Amino acid sequence: MESIYKKQERLLRNTTTDFIRSLMHDINWDMRLIGIKGARGVGKSTLLLQYIKLHLNHKLDKVLYVSLDNIWIANQSLYELADNFVKLGGEHLFIDEVHKYDNWATEIKNIYDDFPNLKVVFTGSSLLQVLNARADLSRRAITYTMQGLSYREFLNYELHLNLKKIEFKDILKNHIAIARELLAQIKPLAHFNAYLQYGYFPFYKESIDLYPFRINEVLNMIIDIELPHLRKVDISYLPKLKQLLAIIAESVPFIPNVSKLSAKIGINRNTLVQYLYFLEESRITNNLYKANFGISRLQKPDKIYLENTNFSFAIASKNSNSGNLRETFFINQVAYKHKINYTKQTDFVVDNHFYFEIGGKNKTNKQIQDIENAFIVSDDIEIGFKNKIPLWLFGFLY
Repeated sequence: MESIYKKQERLLRNTTTDFIRSLMHDINWDMRLIGIKGARGVGKSTLLLQYIKLHLNHKLDKVLYVSLDNIWIANQSLYELADNFVKLGGEHLFIDEVHKYDNWATEIKNIYDDFPNLKVVFTGSSLLQVLNARADLSRRAITYTMQGLSYREFLNYELHLNLKKIEFKDILKNHIAIARELLAQIKPLAHFNAYLQYGYFPFYKESIDLYPFRINEVLNMIIDIELPHLRKVDISYLPKLKQLLAIIAESVPFIPNVSKLSAKIGINRNTLVQYLYFLEESRITNNLYKANFGISRLQKPDKIYLENTNFSFAIASKNSNSGNLRETFFINQVAYKHKINYTKQTDFVVDNHFYFEIGGKNKTNKQIQDIENAFIVSDDIEIGFKNKIPLWLFGFLY
């Protein structure tokens, strides 16, 4: 226990609070059991340490942060750790990377049930299953999902600003007034291309030159370690999974022909469709389906995009054309809090009600003129007109 406290002290000392992710303010920290899911590198560990430093610094003797990749934890169970901590007066237990501990769900359930005065926060992979885990935590835990920086957060991080979130419906109704107000503070187009290339994962600050290498490290860790461990993907299939990702990346947006693709990479249809589902679950892709369909592991997506534009530059730079980047950005920013589907009428339908056609600054209303609740989303414009909205403004949703 002493070694964990010493590591916690060192981590807190090196944690800065100059920039705080907006999720910090969305979480109900009063809950007894909180789960935070997200892809590698989005900043889950930093979020926990910042919360401790900002809100619990006055009683660190009652706080314990432990990452389950710590060698120390191998010598005792997570439950035993919590038991010892409570006996020492512990009140707040922060457990990082629970997916690295095989029996995490059962032990956290037991901790919750047996120590009613202990508050527990845990983080894990995007593939973490709180509802379907062997010990169903869904009735006990409130779960949040953390994704990479929004364009708004990137601007705040880069320019030391405090730009606020904007609600989706406010953008649709008042985008001209909102854009005017923001243009008095920033030049949004001046920083937009930088965000598309390297602004999604906070670790870009460490080295922009090494950023593409780090992105590929993240992808390899998800495919080589998390998918076999958390989705029981046979390791002999991992090269095929990477081959599948390469095919998707080279032709984003990808419209899957399951029969041809199955023959090309040598796996059967059901396995292929399941792999496509796993890629989205792990936050490597965003899979679009027609509206009003219940999504299952055996349903073929109608269109597939990479999860964020930084992936496009890191693994498919030759295919990073403006049209693909615009659509990838729009899906990534909007789908975090809204339902987005494929539709033949326009590029996307959001919440089964709002239709969007994405394009450049010269995109016209021709394609949507007979569609109710339809909008043009245009790149390379600072301010919109009527139902024509700047693309960058959708980067302020979270």
